[in-house]
Amino acid sequence: MSSVFEAWRDRFERLRANKLFETAVIAIIIISALLIGAKTYEETNRFQQWLLALDVAVTVFFLVEILIRMAAERRLRDFFRRGWNIFDFLIVTASLIPLDDSEMVLLARLLRIFRVLRLVSMIPELRLLMAALVKSIPRMGYVALLMFIIFYIYAAIGSFLFADIDEFLWGNISIAMLTLFRIATFEDWTDVMYATQEVYAWSWIYYLTFIFLTAFIFLNMMIGIVLDVMQKESVQMEIESGEGEAAELHGLRSDVRELRDQLTRMEALLERRS
Repeated sequence: MSSVFEAWRDRFERLRANKLFETAVIAIIIISALLIGAKTYEETNRFQQWLLALDVAVTVFFLVEILIRMAAERRLRDFFRRGWNIFDFLIVTASLIPLDDSEMVLLARLLRIFRVLRLVSMIPELRLLMAALVKSIPRMGYVALLMFIIFYIYAAIGSFLFADIDEFLWGNISIAMLTLFRIATFEDWTDVMYATQEVYAWSWIYYLTFIFLTAFIFLNMMIGIVLDVMQKESVQMEIESGEGEAAELHGLRSDVRELRDQLTRMEALLERRS
């Protein structure tokens, strides 16, 4: 009996690793996203039954696909050791909520929207980007804290200097911070500057220094953090897959360590004999 299970497991493993199967899953995910978008148009109401049938077919396909991936593992707990597998399992499980229940229909539709996120788990490049983004958040938090300090200082200065010019934009420090956020996004910031320049001709220094700090320095710091994490994640992915320059260097280092250990053992044996 165990040999039969092993044979089926090998088949499921080959199917899971098949590129055509992966492409089919990605295509179904895209179709699922299109179905969700189609339901937002009133013109598709006459095809409601067809859309419901397609949604059921997509849900069944995802269920079968996740079962195949689970059956391809030697042990079921190995499937849940990867975070992306847990993510896919939760998305597929949530999609089993039926759409015909009036009390749960809104929740079911909202959960089906998240099936689009399965593209991230299926495409390695997107997994790399997502992992880099998540791991960058703690380091970006310190940059965001420094940005908040700069925003607070400039908002206090702007509120003190420009409140009499435009109460709507500089009335208090919280409103001034919103105005500075508008300036940082370059949303008609010159209109704000020209209004204050009519009273304070030197106020352009205030705006240019703020834009230089936020738009150039802090933004580039954020980009640098993400790029640094992405590079490390890319190296780690190459090592895990065994492909690429990073994997070759890792293999060479492992070979050098083994040779060093062998030389150490040989030296120890020679010392004992002597």
